[in-house]
Amino acid sequence: MNNKQTQTFELTEDFIELIKLIKFMGLSETGGQAKLLVENGVVTVDGEVESRKRRKIRKGMVVVVNGETVKVI
Repeated sequence: MNNKQTQTFELTEDFIELIKLIKFMGLSETGGQAKLLVENGVVTVDGEVESRKRRKIRKGMVVVVNGETVKVI
């Protein structure tokens, strides 16, 4: 059973770049680690593997990194 929690991120601007969101939410310690997560194909956006590090993440999107879910509101 998956016991990892879903986090929410409240977006106050139009968008946030994917790697910035990963780092801000504590899913990686550094921006470099966030880039590697994306390059290694362990990040999905709305259920699709995402390879663009600077993908614009907007309200309503769901990002999953290594089983950790972030809903952007």
